[in-house]
Amino acid sequence: MKALLFDKAQQLHLDLHYPEPQIKPGEALVKVRRAGICNTDLEITRGYMAYEGVLGHEFVGTVTSVASTEDKQWLGRRVVGEINAACGQCPTCRANRPTHCPNRTTLGIFRHNGAFAEYLRLPVVNLLEVPVSVSDERAVFAEPLAAACEILQQYHLRPTERVAVLGDGKLGLLISQVLRLTGAEITLIGRHPDKGQIALRQGVSYEVAPSGEEPERLVKKIGECDLVVECTGNQAGLEMAKRLVRPRGTIVLKSTYHGTPNVPLSLYVVDEVTLLGSRCGPFAPALRLLERNLVEVDALVSAEFPLEEGAAAFETAFGRGNIKVLLKM
Repeated sequence: MKALLFDKAQQLHLDLHYPEPQIKPGEALVKVRRAGICNTDLEITRGYMAYEGVLGHEFVGTVTSVASTEDKQWLGRRVVGEINAACGQCPTCRANRPTHCPNRTTLGIFRHNGAFAEYLRLPVVNLLEVPVSVSDERAVFAEPLAAACEILQQYHLRPTERVAVLGDGKLGLLISQVLRLTGAEITLIGRHPDKGQIALRQGVSYEVAPSGEEPERLVKKIGECDLVVECTGNQAGLEMAKRLVRPRGTIVLKSTYHGTPNVPLSLYVVDEVTLLGSRCGPFAPALRLLERNLVEVDALVSAEFPLEEGAAAFETAFGRGNIKVLLKM
């Protein structure tokens, strides 16, 4: 099959004759239809996770083969999939925490070839069928939208609370739309006013990220926030999150970083700030949001490339102002 590889030399290249995945009992072979380039993919090409292999974890595809006869009902279904393949046997899995299974592999991120290929494999239990009314271009947002929903799984957001979301990339735009469904006061802070128009259409306030001595003026304008979601992927975002959060407030960390940010932890101790790590989330609610058109995702697609032009797709994804770049198989 064709596959976009990130190799030992830390280079992207297209392999025209890469071996198709071999499925094991309980697994399905999925023919990929669309896949999305995520910020995590970009960070991997900078050295994050020291990963080598087929990249990609945001996908929609069709099940073409299953290894177990009891899973035949999945054949031909259009699906998305949870990216963490857990062992199902360890104490963590038995405690219903499969996304933290110590034996897990992670699609396109850790010891599991990903979605930037013609085929991928995943356990059948990881799959969810895509509603007929949800197009491939929209279904590919199920994984990042599930990550946005995870915040509400972890934090009880009251409609009377004030929230700031830092970063107007794809994840920030999705998170601000999901959180605004609670009735809370949401402000998205970013550097691209054109992207801000998407948030404004959804009833989310938008502010341009400050520079120099401007942060204090922005804090004064917005007011202290009960919850701040940091998804800029840079240290400046972490610093701004601390300025915005109230004492005994909560900062949700949604970014993956290559490198180690320099964070003055004593300030978080003095203000008794809660730091909440957040990553993968529930797919079923994400698909319902897409099916009911409760979030806008079409405007988030900046470009689409065939798999054969994967390197060019990554160059575009790295470019300033782009939100989501898709690969079409």
